Amino acid sequence: MLGSGLAFVGVTGSVRWLGTDLPAVQSAFLRFAWGVVFLLPALWTVLRAGMPAQVWKLNLGRGLIHTGAVVLWFYAMARLPVAEVTAIGFLNPVLVTVGAALMFGEGLALRRILAIGVAILGALIVLRPGFREIGEGHFAQIGAAFCFAGSYLFAKRLTQVLDAGAVVAVLSGLVTLGLAPFALAVWVPVTWGQLVLLAFVALFATAGHYCMTRAFAAAPMAVTQPVVFLQLVWATLLGALVFSEGVDGFVILGGGVIIASVSYMAWREHRLRRRVTPAPGAGQL
Repeated sequence: MLGSGLAFVGVTGSVRWLGTDLPAVQSAFLRFAWGVVFLLPALWTVLRAGMPAQVWKLNLGRGLIHTGAVVLWFYAMARLPVAEVTAIGFLNPVLVTVGAALMFGEGLALRRILAIGVAILGALIVLRPGFREIGEGHFAQIGAAFCFAGSYLFAKRLTQVLDAGAVVAVLSGLVTLGLAPFALAVWVPVTWGQLVLLAFVALFATAGHYCMTRAFAAAPMAVTQPVVFLQLVWATLLGALVFSEGVDGFVILGGGVIIASVSYMAWREHRLRRRVTPAPGAGQL
């Protein structure tokens, strides 16, 4: 999980370094085009095997909402401090929890509702509406958080019928196709340096997802979630040392409140699963 956090900070740092020289949609398209290149063998295998129509519909739905998410995220990342984008992005698991309750009928007990309320309070601490101007970048990142949450809910359903590699490969292909017409409409010349930088974005993102998947397989969520908070520490250091961004105590405090809420929900889920899971050998005669 530590490696995952460092990799995702590498993603945000690379996009921040890229800046606004390229339109957000063009940057997102080139990043996912590189992803398709890296995942081409897996994508080819999926296309050759074929998928049922219902599975294609789920993939198309996810591809559509994820396309909007990445455009909003690239737009926000080029305009906001690295730590601020990272802190607002911590809302994703909270929104997924709410969405799972609404779409999949998962329980939403009082403790969960209170934890979600605490996370929203953390987001308000980061944004501080009424005490400073909330710009387009902030609204874009909030929109990205909602869209990414929707994408993860689609992924939850897809992992029941496809393996993880196929889910990631199909998503990369569909998002690339979805971004292509919008990227071509605003296309500007691209330098070799920008292409290389976007290739690193794709590599960091792939490494981050791989490390996160390995962490989830190796340890319960109650162990892995608190480590996510270190991502805000790395993002703050990156912004201060590389981009000369000031360290905003409210961003650190708000991000910490959100992560505390997420960690509590993960810990409660882990405790409940242990309570209902029989001990090894208990079911044997």
